[in-house]
Amino acid sequence: MYKVFVNDKPIIITSSLKKENNYPVYDFQNIIFDDILHKLKDETIKGINLYTSNLKDDWLIFLQNIEVIPAAGGLVLNPKKEVLFIFRNNFWDLPKGKIEKGERIETAAIREVEEECGIFNLSIIKKITITYHIYFHKGAKLKETHWFLMNSDFNGQLVPQTEEGITAVCFKNDTAIDEALKNTFENIKLVYDTYKEG
Repeated sequence: MYKVFVNDKPIIITSSLKKENNYPVYDFQNIIFDDILHKLKDETIKGINLYTSNLKDDWLIFLQNIEVIPAAGGLVLNPKKEVLFIFRNNFWDLPKGKIEKGERIETAAIREVEEECGIFNLSIIKKITITYHIYFHKGAKLKETHWFLMNSDFNGQLVPQTEEGITAVCFKNDTAIDEALKNTFENIKLVYDTYKEG
């Protein structure tokens, strides 16, 4: 199964016939890509299921319809097991950014977290997941973000990268995380839930 968010609404591409939500179901073979994006602009539609009998091949076809922007980021823990969050455009988020040409995914993830948060001494524990979301800038783009669980014993001053629109950076405990997750994006909730599931 693949889940691609468009304005926090999921396009679920699945080979399972089991209905796990109330979203309309379309046959992948019969869809027109732009029509699907248009349908999601309808306020009454909260998501869409695309059924396929060949998930692997049809996912590759889906990717051919859109420019893919690879990105990487981190869910960073400090020694107290608090999670590092950034505040950008009035939403809590996790640090991430585009992978530069020729750059390793892990290197990009660490670099982006360092740049956006002014943090150092980062080490990667493991990969958490990959999230997908479509945004619109000179046409539709699919951001494919590779997320890593990281830790850091950095105890200096965190510095938000204001030129990227980040206005705050902080570590949050469980109570503060619950509050932040009420004002974040669906793919960030997905990353956090995947991390919590271990």
